[in-house]
Amino acid sequence: MKSENHIDNPDVILIGSGIMSATLGAVLKQLDPRLRIQLYEVAEELAMEASNGWHNAGTGHAGLCELSYTPDYGPDGEVKVDKAIEIFNQFEQSLQFWGYAVRNGMIQNPKDFINPVPHLSFVYGQEQVDFLRSRHRQMTKHHFFSEMEYTEDRETIREWAPLILEGRDPEEPVAMTRMPHGTDVNFGALATHLIEWLGKQEGCGYATLHRVTDLTRNAAGGWDVEVKNVEAGKTFTNQAKFVFIGAGGGSLPLLQKSGIDEAKGFGGFPIGGQWLISKNPELVNQHNAKVYGMSPGAAPTMAVPHLDTRVIDGEKSLLFGPYAAWTTKFLHEKGSALDLPGSIRFDNIGSLIKVGLGNIPLVRYLIQQGTQSMQTRMGELQNFFPGAKQDDWDLIDAGIRVQAIKKEDGDAGIVHFGTEVVTDADRTLSALLGASPGASVSTNIIVEIIKKCFAQKLEESECHERMKTMIPSYDEDLIDPSMAERQEKLNREALTSLQVMY
Repeated sequence: MKSENHIDNPDVILIGSGIMSATLGAVLKQLDPRLRIQLYEVAEELAMEASNGWHNAGTGHAGLCELSYTPDYGPDGEVKVDKAIEIFNQFEQSLQFWGYAVRNGMIQNPKDFINPVPHLSFVYGQEQVDFLRSRHRQMTKHHFFSEMEYTEDRETIREWAPLILEGRDPEEPVAMTRMPHGTDVNFGALATHLIEWLGKQEGCGYATLHRVTDLTRNAAGGWDVEVKNVEAGKTFTNQAKFVFIGAGGGSLPLLQKSGIDEAKGFGGFPIGGQWLISKNPELVNQHNAKVYGMSPGAAPTMAVPHLDTRVIDGEKSLLFGPYAAWTTKFLHEKGSALDLPGSIRFDNIGSLIKVGLGNIPLVRYLIQQGTQSMQTRMGELQNFFPGAKQDDWDLIDAGIRVQAIKKEDGDAGIVHFGTEVVTDADRTLSALLGASPGASVSTNIIVEIIKKCFAQKLEESECHERMKTMIPSYDEDLIDPSMAERQEKLNREALTSLQVMY
């Protein structure tokens, strides 16, 4: 996967080959074909960290089934659903851009990365049932979720997700919601397709086995980027007017090396993950859904239990988890146990200590999760799928998420929703920190970066029109009730292009 082209002194340097860098490179090149872009990736293959198909759940996060997006009740006693509406709106931009990429030959076969899988929420126990009933009541008031179905009927639940009821106490209160137009997304495959397309464009290139080791602002106002060719063992410097640090867990150390004032005070706390996976055809053929439950106790929001259909390289499997794990590495493949201690600076040590002391139960939970036996892990699965048998499941590693910590977080805790974009005052460097649901809303995040750092291009009528062609709703508010027909039309067009219509 080595590009034939290496671009000297490009306009843009992208660091990392995950979905964020891939999306920024592809959107910028379509926005202005004159831009010269170079991407560097330290691994031998593209998108092998957080975007890799096995390192995340592949849920097209649209707020359809993720109960952690709607954790609170409002003053009226009903579940608050604003966050789910926001996430849905952002995911629509991703669908629109991906559909555009397919229609314009950037991606040949959409089934390589996206497949239709219904999104379900499942709860048990009367308190959880009351919560889900309220959530459904509030969500279906908005046109985004008008198709959402709710049931407490066991026969209907058995029809939607038969494994969930297998072996469950028939007297236990249960409830489920279902959104038929959910998706399973292989973000690693998507990123790879976009980067390979980018590498074929004039003035663009990508290089694997190249590690960015330092960033220095130069006299021209851009950046000197120090790069090590891992194979040859040689280091060289390339220059760019704009640098994007989209290196997942590797972003924080590079952001710190940039020396920008905006990076001061930032810390990172890595959380590892693991999955149970089954490829037993008897199970796989019975379950076609992503089923999300409630987050248990001290678990971080990214550790809500879910039983998912996955489609990777054309093969279906079932995935359950995630199980969190203690780690000090920032990267799965190329990380070091010294990553966390090496990220400590005078400007962030206070934040790290304060947040760490305030989250001792979470640290204890991560250590416990990482050291638990297979039997204990199966017990968690059996709470969700009582009929599960250990012989059908194997344990695999998931990705590592480095949660951003800021001084102003105070006692808020380590783990938050979403991602953090850090941009310098000159708008010549942006870095992406954080975790889920970043991949699903990657297009929205990238659009916001372009609005901030390439605003002058969007002022050009030709570039504005190109952006509208790629992402028709980028300057529209699909949340507004008056936009219901517009949203439905754009959604249907995107799903049709992506071949995930039901």
